[in-house]
Amino acid sequence: MTDSPTFTRVVRVPRTGSTNADLRDAAAADPDAWPHLSVLVADHQDAGRGRAGRSWETPPGQALTASVLLRTAVPADRLGWVPLLAGLAVQRACGRLLPAGVRTGVKWPNDVLAVDAGAADVEGWGRDRKVAGILAEVVPGGSWPSAAGDASGHAATAVVLGIGLNVAQRELPVPWAASLRLLGADVDPATALDLVGEELVPLVHAWEAAGGDADAAGLRDQVRAVCATLGLPVRAELPGGAERHGRAVDLDADGRLLIDTGVGVEAVAAGDVRHIRTPPTAR
Repeated sequence: MTDSPTFTRVVRVPRTGSTNADLRDAAAADPDAWPHLSVLVADHQDAGRGRAGRSWETPPGQALTASVLLRTAVPADRLGWVPLLAGLAVQRACGRLLPAGVRTGVKWPNDVLAVDAGAADVEGWGRDRKVAGILAEVVPGGSWPSAAGDASGHAATAVVLGIGLNVAQRELPVPWAASLRLLGADVDPATALDLVGEELVPLVHAWEAAGGDADAAGLRDQVRAVCATLGLPVRAELPGGAERHGRAVDLDADGRLLIDTGVGVEAVAAGDVRHIRTPPTAR
């Protein structure tokens, strides 16, 4: 265990399959040992999962692979803001680490991008490059008394928030990814975790103080300001195989992506979103 200026507890392990799975199991086995905003960090993760069950492996000592436990009494219908707030926190941390001129943004709902950082277009990503991914999972049956200082009196829902940030890799396995090192930052995963914590913890506290109301906390506008998806033509691949095509126009009060399909505006709560870049017209 190590000290942290922001998180309540940080436990580091040399290797794990998945920090999300391990933290979920550890918190269920010994809830008192894992308070609100405690963290499990692995130097090497070899069986991690991204969205839609995709595998995700990180090389030893090269990436930040961490999971944060939230015990929040925020209403369940507002938990859609958890990955967006994490994305905002990681985006801000990256902005503090990267050289001036490297722009970052959040791709709804759970990726952090370096904007226009690539030399060539990649389908679904354009010239943006993914530097971080986020996976938030509600723990089934994971209810405990609310965190100290929470006056709601409600039982807290447990959410495991996985954060994977490419830090020091010199090579990435897919063409749409990049690392902080490749983008010009000289930093280690431990420093990156500290900066993520400095950004994430105040956002979570503000969101909880407003009862999960992102507008009342001023957080919806903050996420909108860095959401690289807004304004773009998109293809949303929904759970179950359905798709929605149109222009991403806004985020609603629950953090859902609003897509103007041409015949109406639809709210998308979950799914993979591809940014559609229209090739320039020949002259």
